[in-house]
Amino acid sequence: MNDRTFQDEPCFVISVAARIVGVHAQTLRYYERVGLIWPSRSHGKQRLYSPADIERLNRIKTFTEDMGMNLAGAEVALKLTERIEDLENQVEHLSNQLNQVLSRTPTEGEHPART
Repeated sequence: MNDRTFQDEPCFVISVAARIVGVHAQTLRYYERVGLIWPSRSHGKQRLYSPADIERLNRIKTFTEDMGMNLAGAEVALKLTERIEDLENQVEHLSNQLNQVLSRTPTEGEHPART
């Protein structure tokens, strides 16, 4: 089964991505040059942005324009945000596993079924 989701599928050219985010295409080229984003490339080397890339760009824009961070601060904030999301996913996964184990474990006063 393919793990790629729609969020990961590159589908927007740079002009469309820039218009969606509300920045100039040159800004996106600069963000790529400094390592903040990594758009996919078509066979003709055209930059292609996925919905996940657009989401990342919107976060960068929020950090820099709305919160007044410089790009270095935005990069740190992005890394921290991504790490928090990873940890939240791990906690959810472990919680689900624990709930499964607890649902199979006899409670106090119950006896396990004998086979």
